[in-house]
Amino acid sequence: MQVAAGFLIALMIGLTGVGGGVMTVPVLILLMGVPVAPAVGTALAFSALVKVPAALVYLRERRIDFPVLRRLLTGGLPGVLVGGLLLGKLEGSGLRNVVLVAVGVTIALTAVFNLLRLVRDSERRPPGRDRRGLLPWLALPIGLEVGFSSAGAGALGTLALLYCTSLDAAPVVGTDLAFGLTLSAVGGGLHLGLGHLDLPLFLRLVTGGIPGAIAGARLANFIPTRALRAGLLLWLVFLGTQLLYRGMAALSSGPSHP
Repeated sequence: MQVAAGFLIALMIGLTGVGGGVMTVPVLILLMGVPVAPAVGTALAFSALVKVPAALVYLRERRIDFPVLRRLLTGGLPGVLVGGLLLGKLEGSGLRNVVLVAVGVTIALTAVFNLLRLVRDSERRPPGRDRRGLLPWLALPIGLEVGFSSAGAGALGTLALLYCTSLDAAPVVGTDLAFGLTLSAVGGGLHLGLGHLDLPLFLRLVTGGIPGAIAGARLANFIPTRALRAGLLLWLVFLGTQLLYRGMAALSSGPSHP
């Protein structure tokens, strides 16, 4: 089941461009019963790995703007470290249900934001202004969110790039992909050090994820993905609300214990 889940998640990443973390965490928690912190840590490491092939393509085609990427990472890397440490602290304090509520809200809102962006993508975007000095400050809360829930780098990073730069579409995607990959790798490494990475589960996900990512990238050239992406995002809104509901129900029944 875990190998199949890795294949399907990576396939949808390749087909739709929806980030790996926002899909992987609810699947691990709701369908496999993985606790929140190991689910986030495992999702970050898995997301980083399945993004590598696509990032290499953008790197080879010189569609990554490295000066802009450095500005993003200046704020994003401290943010992801703080977010990961915060998640570990809350888990260690017996506040797992609070964490579940927070992660559920984050995933649902991220999916809603992606839906809104999907609608706006069809509109002509006016030329952006040079606000690159704001990028580190905007990237800081993005990194915090990624370290805490594994979600948000794709949608929010793209928004920051569209607002602060006049990059064309391909460099925006390539730069944001490199940003998300780096945050996922650093966040996954931090969670590994904190003991929040389920290595056997990660290896099984990767076993299915690598061929899934390749298949998704190839099928994306032939399958219209807009409707597919919209349907997937609606499903993620549902999964996020299920995480929220489960956490709220547990909180109402009494305090959680580690």
